[in-house]
Amino acid sequence: MWLFITTRIGSANRKWRTAISLVLKPAEFDVVLTENMFGDILSDQAGGVVGSLGLLASASIGGSVGLYEPVHGSAPDIAGQSVANPLGAILSVALMLRHTFQLTKEAECVEAGVISTLMGGFRTRDLARPGERTVSTEEMGAQIAEFVRLV
Repeated sequence: MWLFITTRIGSANRKWRTAISLVLKPAEFDVVLTENMFGDILSDQAGGVVGSLGLLASASIGGSVGLYEPVHGSAPDIAGQSVANPLGAILSVALMLRHTFQLTKEAECVEAGVISTLMGGFRTRDLARPGERTVSTEEMGAQIAEFVRLV
């Protein structure tokens, strides 16, 4: 019983330290490997660190098939309103290009398109400051697609 208790406390302590470190020193993390529920907690927390869950891409790789998707899920509360941030989905495509197809240059092109679009001041409503102009889901995607076409 004591081994069980100390193992559980130790595990909780490591999780707590990981969560704190993710906020205080996010650049120290490239990959976090954890069980599903704690991973959900950390991914939501990471969305706060970067400014929005809409920016986060996700990859589940290691088996015979990779799964690439935005961290934020389907967001049914805003479905059909053209206000969703497409960047997590677009950056998931960059992950797929890099990890499944080994198309590093193409992945870098997609990532550069996202950076260029953000540097150009384009923001969906989850990223915009009060009073700042926002663009629709389609406009954000079109800006990135145009960058990729030109490169």
